[in-house]
Amino acid sequence: MNYSVLSPGVAIVILIVFGLLWIAFGYFLGRQNKNLEDYMLAGRNVGFAFAAATAMATWVTSNTTMTAPQVTYELGVWGMVGYSLGAVGLLMFAPLARRIKRLLPHGFTSGDFIRERFGVAAWRVFLLISLFYAFGWLISLGMAGGILVNALSGVPYHVGMTVILLVCVSYTLLGGLRAVIATDFVQTIIIITGVVFIAYLVVDNVGFEQMHSDLRNERPMLLDLLFPAAIMFLFNNLLFGVGEIFHSNVWWSRAFAFREDTGARAYFVAGLFWIPVPIVAGFIALAAPTLGIAVPSSDMVGPLVAGQILGTTGAVVVFIVVFSALASSLDSLLAATADLITQDIYRGHIHRGASDEQCLRAGRYIIVGLGLMTWILCLPRLTTLASLLYFTGAFVASAIWPIVFGLYYRWATGTAATLSMIAGTVCGLLAYFLIGYYVAAVASCAVSLLVIVLVSRWQDKPFDFDSLATRANQETNNP
Repeated sequence: MNYSVLSPGVAIVILIVFGLLWIAFGYFLGRQNKNLEDYMLAGRNVGFAFAAATAMATWVTSNTTMTAPQVTYELGVWGMVGYSLGAVGLLMFAPLARRIKRLLPHGFTSGDFIRERFGVAAWRVFLLISLFYAFGWLISLGMAGGILVNALSGVPYHVGMTVILLVCVSYTLLGGLRAVIATDFVQTIIIITGVVFIAYLVVDNVGFEQMHSDLRNERPMLLDLLFPAAIMFLFNNLLFGVGEIFHSNVWWSRAFAFREDTGARAYFVAGLFWIPVPIVAGFIALAAPTLGIAVPSSDMVGPLVAGQILGTTGAVVVFIVVFSALASSLDSLLAATADLITQDIYRGHIHRGASDEQCLRAGRYIIVGLGLMTWILCLPRLTTLASLLYFTGAFVASAIWPIVFGLYYRWATGTAATLSMIAGTVCGLLAYFLIGYYVAAVASCAVSLLVIVLVSRWQDKPFDFDSLATRANQETNNP
């Protein structure tokens, strides 16, 4: 059954208009970039308003606006509440951002810290985890774009996915992080306004009592507060979100780009504003039984419900909101992943004497390459958004404790960090395949904690923090 409420022509027009606006904006801002620091870190001078907006917009991904309804549709009330715990990662990263800026005032990437704090072996394991996660997230964002366009307008999945990737790659390529942060500011306003508007209309058209009655009769497990899988999801999503933010260069690059007195406040405010977004987005899915929608795939439930209730006008609003959420995350991830590959792979392994000009040129090629690889990997659409996203949880949760202990405690060692990331990832993957996606991050985090504590205490090799900033600066400029 076709629930599309936008004509393909309207959807294409929206994509083209917003796409051209973002690309033009990226070109205009890119003209202000004079060197590598401008392009990769926006000159390390981002103020509070833009800092808070880019943190919030980047974390309001297409996964938030589409996967939150999916897990709510599958796991019920705890699904949307559990997804909102992703805000904990932003809140907890606030003090880390201040610490990162103080320890590595001239750092570029999260890899710079791992290399200097734990050594080459841990650095390479960390890079593998980071790049695997980055591609998982990039693919999920590309898939979400295609699913959104197809669900609301009937435009083929591959067409929508291709157009959205092309737009985001173009303006990120032209403007670097400066363009990413500026567009995020505008996209934040669109997202907050649109989500509130949609939620109000859902309640006004369907009503709480009718939704509750239909859920109780047709899908009572969604209201069960003792639903075991949903309870496990609460803890898994909490740890997954923390792992995503703590390890990802998306957030480290912003810590380096924000002014010294800005990072902690910006991340804290962004976390507070982010909390209600997945709850509101997830709540929409609970109207599906009342509307009698036969959902072909659970990751399509959000746009299908919104489009069915709100008609053409509502579908346009949903389309713009999710497109903005998608773009605000995809551009950030493209820029941060390109920075990581440029600084840690190209300059750190392939061309050790590379100048800033060579890195700037290589970074632009890498952005294009990332976009192309993402497009190729999105073509088959092999799984749902949630399954793909939480598969990476086994990897990222293993990096939580090496990051935290590495930033604050002298006793954490390089060998311990390396083994904890490997052991945590392996055990998390076993849990994912043998139990379910909702326990992968829990298992990975627990095993990683055990390994890093035991091995570090056994080795007893305290680290000298005083030398970190100096050595990191030397390595950054002469890797």
